[in-house]
Amino acid sequence: MKLKQIFLLSIMATSATVSLLAQPPARPNHPSAEERIKHVTEKMEKDLQLSKGQKDKLAAAYKSFFANMDKLRGKEPAPPPPPPPANKEAAEKLVNERNGKIKQALTEDQFKKYLELEKQMRPGKPRKPGKNEPPPPQT
Repeated sequence: MKLKQIFLLSIMATSATVSLLAQPPARPNHPSAEERIKHVTEKMEKDLQLSKGQKDKLAAAYKSFFANMDKLRGKEPAPPPPPPPANKEAAEKLVNERNGKIKQALTEDQFKKYLELEKQMRPGKPRKPGKNEPPPPQT
């Protein structure tokens, strides 16, 4: 009787393992362009005290930027920063276009603060530790 139970348990464990391994690997969920635009504009509106017109111009600049970056990347998920050398020049051009549009919409002081905030929000870059976030490990 014990032998049957051990045999059944081993069969069930094997089938569960095989079914889990047969699943395709999960891809990370990347936020949509609309979610990214909303996140950026909310952060900038709060920190830069934007007017309605400035917020709309900032959102339009980021909408264009994200659409062009998605075209540049193609259907493949984005590799971790920095962009590959072939795309780096094109990505820098898009960043400069976006920043030019934003510079026109903001005051000089707001734009200086924007550049600081933009560096902090960039994915893959070390961020300043917050209240509940430990500092990055020193190597």
